[in-house]
Amino acid sequence: MDRIIGIDYGRKRVGVAVSDPLRIFASALETVPSAKIIDYLKRYAENEPVERFVVGYPMNLDNTPSEAARYVDQFLNLLRKHFPQVPVTLEDERFTSVLAHRAMIDGGVKKMDRRDKSAVDKVSAALILQTYLDRDKPAT
Repeated sequence: MDRIIGIDYGRKRVGVAVSDPLRIFASALETVPSAKIIDYLKRYAENEPVERFVVGYPMNLDNTPSEAARYVDQFLNLLRKHFPQVPVTLEDERFTSVLAHRAMIDGGVKKMDRRDKSAVDKVSAALILQTYLDRDKPAT
């Protein structure tokens, strides 16, 4: 089965996560400099078929796009230009950084390692993707 890619876009770094082939769980994959994310995704798609991109979208508590959303919108335009055949789903990314920190603490990650923002970014991407996967599961 094709993979689903989760993306936590930031102006400096982009967290990337990937689904397993059965689309049950998301795994943190990589943190990539923002300027290189399209090239990274192209290389990934050469080796693994990509069915969908799930991109975290920054929202305010009142459900309006946050100030950072304009940067994500620019990225979405690039993503759709370079991957016109791959659908994109937006996933609310509110609190994902907080949840990523909590997951790292619960997972026993040392304090110094939790300060590494690139680690937080890829865990955030995995949380964004996992939220999508959990909601998209067929009813049993």
